Amino acid sequence: METRAHPQGLQDVLEFPLVEALFGRRARRFSLGTSLPDGPLAFTSRHDPLPLSELEQMLVLTAAAGNTGWHYMIMRHAGYAPHLSNYSGAAGGRTFPSAAGFHTSDVFFTDDEGVYLFETRDAPALVEQTTDGPSDIDAILEAHRGRIRKLSDERLYIPAEEPYMEGHNTWCANRPGSTLLIPVGDIAQHMIAVLCFMVQNGYGMYDDVNGEQIPGLERFPHLIDLEEPLPLTFMETYSITECTAELSTSCYAGMLMLQAMGLGGWMFDGIDRFTVLGASGDPEVPGLGFRYDTDERWPLPNPTGLPGVFAGYCPPHYPDMRSAVEAFAERKFGPGGPFHPDTPGPWKESTRVRSSAQVHTEEFKECVAIMAQYIYDRFGKFPGTVPSIFVLTYLQAHHLELEFYDHYFGQGAYLRTHADHMARWHSEGEAPLERP
Repeated sequence: METRAHPQGLQDVLEFPLVEALFGRRARRFSLGTSLPDGPLAFTSRHDPLPLSELEQMLVLTAAAGNTGWHYMIMRHAGYAPHLSNYSGAAGGRTFPSAAGFHTSDVFFTDDEGVYLFETRDAPALVEQTTDGPSDIDAILEAHRGRIRKLSDERLYIPAEEPYMEGHNTWCANRPGSTLLIPVGDIAQHMIAVLCFMVQNGYGMYDDVNGEQIPGLERFPHLIDLEEPLPLTFMETYSITECTAELSTSCYAGMLMLQAMGLGGWMFDGIDRFTVLGASGDPEVPGLGFRYDTDERWPLPNPTGLPGVFAGYCPPHYPDMRSAVEAFAERKFGPGGPFHPDTPGPWKESTRVRSSAQVHTEEFKECVAIMAQYIYDRFGKFPGTVPSIFVLTYLQAHHLELEFYDHYFGQGAYLRTHADHMARWHSEGEAPLERP
């Protein structure tokens, strides 16, 4: 691989102290080319917007959702030792944590040149880790460039007004020159993962919303406790909360990288999630174009996925929930999955370790599918009380307008990396690169 010439700022990133990133983290919303029209901090930038260079963008993306090698798995549970715990959904690890290694989210992003998907959810170990020294940043970035899939040639259209965007973000969010990261979670898949987790540990479920037991579960007294089932709403809240942690920690990891690079930006949730996914109800605001449905039983529309790009593990993307459960089992135990014997891993005997996990039997999958299909039939969607697809936290990265901060703030409003950014990253006249 040809070695790329790097701006001096990249070395600053590699040497930047973690403590400084933690304690220097701030939401810095004012970017080049922006205007805050009124109020005590009214200011208009005299500069044009400056998009992130390809290198800058890749560093932010890889920090927020990069593959970091092989996931080490959940190693032991006394209830089914000596088998390896079989919870995880992916063999690779990423820069942010995921409950039991489920990894049910991926990151979309948009800039002046278009809309993209950054697919790392099921990536294998893209770069092997060693203890000999710092990782090869060129190799890491090159491996991740191939995970980007372009979906559109235009920036994601989000009207800078309510109700599409919170009023306090209309002047600064998704601005020209910015890169906006949008982690999206598949709550339907996460709920299947939680049901598998619960059955593996002997728990069943009942419908506490309608006060009903789930027909058919009486066939599995040897798998689940029929006397003390868990409430449906508990499991669904469990699922969306766990997945939300993925979405937020992804943005937080990227936020720390902004400090090291001297970029402005912030993590926030002030863009309407239905607008982003494509369920605004306004044909002029298609968002990411996700499929969504409405039902008189639901107070809000329910996005289910973008066919061929990011489809939720539920109908209409699968004919029924049994098919979705089967697909989830294939993700775990099929080729490339975390429990397939041929999937490489971090251990000296990876085949032995991976193949020691219990494979879900047909009976096990049927027990999970009965609960999942009941939810879909009873509520008209899966999960029944929370969205099938969810977005919450976004990360925006942009070039900071230092003149605004110098005008209104005292010392310490930004870090030395922000003060030196233009000199260290753009002194050679490096132009933003259009992504092929």
